[in-house]
Amino acid sequence: MNQIDTSGRPGLQAIPADSALPGLLAKLPDWMQPYAMLARLDRPVGIWLLYLPCLIGLAFVRMRTGLYLVDLFWVPLFLLGAVAMRGAGCTWNDITDRDFDAQVARTALRPLPSGAVTLREAFVFLGVQLAVGLAVWACLPGDAKLAALCALPLVAAYPFMKRVTWWPQAWLGLTFNWGVWVGAATAGSLTVPVFVLYAGLVLWTIAYDTIYALQDREDDALIGVRSTARLFGKRAVLVSFCFHMGAAALVALAAVTNGSVRAGAVTALAFLAHGLWQVVRLKGSQEQAALSVFKSNVWAGAIIAGGFTLAAMLPTPAPRTLFAEHEIVPAGPPEKVALPFGLELKRTPQMVPADTWMASDVLRALEAEGVMVPEPMGEPAE
Repeated sequence: MNQIDTSGRPGLQAIPADSALPGLLAKLPDWMQPYAMLARLDRPVGIWLLYLPCLIGLAFVRMRTGLYLVDLFWVPLFLLGAVAMRGAGCTWNDITDRDFDAQVARTALRPLPSGAVTLREAFVFLGVQLAVGLAVWACLPGDAKLAALCALPLVAAYPFMKRVTWWPQAWLGLTFNWGVWVGAATAGSLTVPVFVLYAGLVLWTIAYDTIYALQDREDDALIGVRSTARLFGKRAVLVSFCFHMGAAALVALAAVTNGSVRAGAVTALAFLAHGLWQVVRLKGSQEQAALSVFKSNVWAGAIIAGGFTLAAMLPTPAPRTLFAEHEIVPAGPPEKVALPFGLELKRTPQMVPADTWMASDVLRALEAEGVMVPEPMGEPAE
């Protein structure tokens, strides 16, 4: 069984070999270390992959309106929510999968199967994390609150998907990228382009989680756990890249339909180039670099979030055309003029004279020649 050597480091719990930050765990008190691992604080990649879709959804809507000062509040709030809900999701996953985890070399040292945390303690810890998530939820706008609530059934059902379908990675994509809806709803716009973007990020999650599942194919086959890595077999890396290409295409389409053609094209191309690099890296290492390639998807998500944010910061260029624009004739002075404090000034309409300019000129010409013009009937003479 793979594990990190903890000799000479008293008090440090056994840490799985795929732990990203074992050194930070060593600085925590002994009683806190199992809970940090239960929430996957030792592996922050999942936090980023849950957090980035929230930023992407927010920046995607802001491409049309520009950034707002209140966004400086949403960005750290989304991060706090991602930490709390990712930890809660991992805790719930470990509770439901504790028997499976004990049979897999990579997960056998997790707190529940190793006995470092009891089942009751895990449920209490789950409640604490959900309470933090509830506090974050209370700060969201109304539409964003509804969007966030809709994600709870997806989170609750995810641990059971690997037992009933070969596509648990697709369910994870639906769950992990729900932050797109929350971010877009926070910005005040849930539109068809947001749905296209969400679909693209779901394909991206299938791609990177298939790469992650390459580590467990043998153990999963022994205990009967299903995954797309097992389903695709030897073609798993190639099929993963196909999903990455589909994700890039949908990201570009979403940006185009949102009115950002150039930003969408550049962002999608950079995202696709990163996916190509992942394939080359996996093929060159005979899939031994699956974990490090999976972690690099944080940068893939950052490419999308950064591209959309940059597009929101830059002004939208005016459309160019070969034809002259139509000239708009002013409609004349307005009938009402706005004043401070909600007051307004109404203009008095001017009376139009009964005679036209031509009749006036004719009468003046006749009078100049000495011709007397009789007054119209019914009107007194001057």
